Amino acid sequence: QVQLVESGGGLVQPGGSLRLSCAASGFTFSTSAMSWYRQAPGKERELVARITSTGSSTNYADSVKGRFTISRDNAKNTVYLQMNSLKPEDTAVYYCKVSIWISARRYDYWGQGTQVTVSS
Repeated sequence: QVQLVESGGGLVQPGGSLRLSCAASGFTFSTSAMSWYRQAPGKERELVARITSTGSSTNYADSVKGRFTISRDNAKNTVYLQMNSLKPEDTAVYYCKVSIWISARRYDYWGQGTQVTVSS
């Protein structure tokens, strides 16, 4: 079965950095685009970054452009989110997501999330 396991969250001061990891299994990782989402308390879940299967193309939410970098290692079935210059408004639970198409139907799979708290 599809499994996505995030790690790397924690408490960091404003201006600090964290690197999130998402270890994937149960599907063909190397042919799947991957995404990071986040959800802050009282807010809707939002797309943070997305990367194509080969890593050749990425896109980001405007709020994180220039500060966050998504990358992947297809040999390790892992996608990363490097977060620099963190701000209090980056505080949220961060989720890894994959969408898999089976018989023309899309199935979305999510990890359990990892908490990121930016505070002094």
